[in-house]
Amino acid sequence: MSNKDTSFTKKIRPVTCGNKILDFSTPKIMGVLNLTPDSFYDGGKFHQEKIRKEQVEKMLHEGADIIDLGAVSSRPGAELTDEKEELKRVIWPLQRLVKEFPEAIFSIDTFRSSVARECIENGAHIINDISGGNFDDNMYATVAALHVPYILMHLHGTPESMQKFPIAENITEIIRQYFTEKIKDLRNTGVEDIILDPGFGFGKTLKCNYTILKNLEELRIDNLPLLGGISRKSMINKVIHTKPSEALNGTTVLNTIALLNGANILRVHDVKEAREVIKIVLFARELGECE
Repeated sequence: MSNKDTSFTKKIRPVTCGNKILDFSTPKIMGVLNLTPDSFYDGGKFHQEKIRKEQVEKMLHEGADIIDLGAVSSRPGAELTDEKEELKRVIWPLQRLVKEFPEAIFSIDTFRSSVARECIENGAHIINDISGGNFDDNMYATVAALHVPYILMHLHGTPESMQKFPIAENITEIIRQYFTEKIKDLRNTGVEDIILDPGFGFGKTLKCNYTILKNLEELRIDNLPLLGGISRKSMINKVIHTKPSEALNGTTVLNTIALLNGANILRVHDVKEAREVIKIVLFARELGECE
């Protein structure tokens, strides 16, 4: 761990979330709160308001910097929920959580500009778009008008089709070119704060997912922060033959690799374990040599 020319020493661009600033002098944690009945790991678990509140309180206490609310499942093979149902699932919980946790930063996992606008107007701070603007032509203009950070993810195909014909080669070049073109479009539209997400598991073969992990720093453009969303995904389970419910140890391993290779945000279901990973990695890097 002696090579210090990494995201730990680079000046990564901060992002502004309302009256809060997320700087990346240390890695951040995004805690996942699924509001869907069919997510691949914890679908339907947070249907009740009391349980949602307790989970958010727990994640914030354990060190989450962002809470990511999603009301549409993007697991492989999932059919896209319609707009009315998405709004029904997300707006009421968002309103209640913003009231209960006014100092928290909330991101909204949506590909619809109308949902993005409604959520930001109800207290959310960040838009997390799995489609990179490809599912809604108004998304970039909406984010620009709202003056909020935008998480730009790479997705090949749609959640319903992405693993039928996944990318099998040249993945680093493909994603870097995608980011380059999309960042240009976002800047031209007026979006200032951008976070890059290579989209682990979204239309890539197992080998390509690990190539992305290995080459994460090569995907960084203009010192923008990089997000790693690996938590309990099939790229773990296919290697060590586990189920998502058994994949915490594998998640910890890959989060460690992601941090060492450039990740600035870890998107996770298990905040405590992610915080421990960050503490140990930072301690190991800052300790230096024993003299």
